[in-house]
Amino acid sequence: MGLFTTIRNAWKIADLRKKMFFTLLMIFIFRLGSFIPVPGLNPDALKSMVDQGTIFGFFNILSGGAFENATIFAMSITPYINASIIIQLLTVAIPKLEALAKEGEEGRKAIAEYTRYGAVVLGFLQATAFYFGLAQAVNERNVLSFITITLTFTAGTAFLMWLGEQITEYGIGNGISLLIFAGIVSRGPRGILYLWDLYRLERLGKGILGIFGVLGVLLLFVVIIASVVWVDQAERRIPVQYAKRVVGRKMYGGQSTHIPIKVNMAGVLPIIFATSFVALPATIVGFFFPNSTHPVAEYFRSFQSRIEVAILTGLLIIFFTFFYTFIQFNPVEVANNLKKNGGFIPGIRPGKPTSDYIYKVVSRISWFSALFLAIIQILPSLLQAITGIRGIWFAGTSVLILVGVALETVKQIESQMIMRHYRGFLE
Repeated sequence: MGLFTTIRNAWKIADLRKKMFFTLLMIFIFRLGSFIPVPGLNPDALKSMVDQGTIFGFFNILSGGAFENATIFAMSITPYINASIIIQLLTVAIPKLEALAKEGEEGRKAIAEYTRYGAVVLGFLQATAFYFGLAQAVNERNVLSFITITLTFTAGTAFLMWLGEQITEYGIGNGISLLIFAGIVSRGPRGILYLWDLYRLERLGKGILGIFGVLGVLLLFVVIIASVVWVDQAERRIPVQYAKRVVGRKMYGGQSTHIPIKVNMAGVLPIIFATSFVALPATIVGFFFPNSTHPVAEYFRSFQSRIEVAILTGLLIIFFTFFYTFIQFNPVEVANNLKKNGGFIPGIRPGKPTSDYIYKVVSRISWFSALFLAIIQILPSLLQAITGIRGIWFAGTSVLILVGVALETVKQIESQMIMRHYRGFLE
């Protein structure tokens, strides 16, 4: 109810109402472009690649079905996401980029510019890989079709990147995240129709059992979403005390505060990395051996539906959770900043003991987060193996993105409402 109350209250404010209209208009343009086909491509061939459990299924989810329909937004915003991840990792590895990131607004603008150029380059490389890898989807292979298809895919990604930036600047919320959100939500009606077909065909049980089956599926969705919201909002607060110090005639410090550490610090990235890694064998088979009947090719085509692969995915998620968490969170740097500002954790000496304590706390939290992400991702595969029903179980990636974007957008709306409230009060 809090979500709808916030949106209803924001709708009453003229400025916010314009921002929300603008955001909806940009999302409408995005969905409109998802139905404009690329000349020279066969949608049926792309749909078969999605159904084989390859990495293209992930592209199809983020693009809201634009990939299987062979439209101009088939690559979605994934090149921009990949460029952002690469720049973020390089910021840790390259001192010049790390110094640029610490320069404030100007540094962030420069890094954003590098990310845009990187997204266009990656988009063209990805489009080229699509052209040569999806040979069965290209109606006629020649220089003209290569230029048309690759540049159309690249331009579609660049246009989506521009749309996202327009939403961020003139609308509500993070534009890139909202476009991904809109793509995932757009597939909701298809899931509802599929659930209705399962009930009609008595796949969930006959008579009253079928009704209970539908209610059980919906209840499971609610429980998963509620648990994701709980973990996404949860944080571990490390108490911090600042020593009193006298500067001139004023006394500073002496107050108590805390360091908030999010439980799910890595977000959805561990699931993206793990699922992309697991989908790689099926993708390679689909690229180079699309019609092969060799047992190895058949095995990798059914790779993602196997229980042992689900367990491998869970282990990879645990690894990537720890990897990404400690890349973006440095306990030594936090401990040094506390020491410089006269802060300390009660009962812990400043310096290395503080960094060791923070490292221990983050490690324990990361174990919980990693296991939770692994369960969320593996659960649909287990349910599919048990029930034999595909297509109705929420993927962990989709749920985490939907919940994260919805919560962040509501927070931004609330902050804008508070800002306007205080502005009116001061005037």
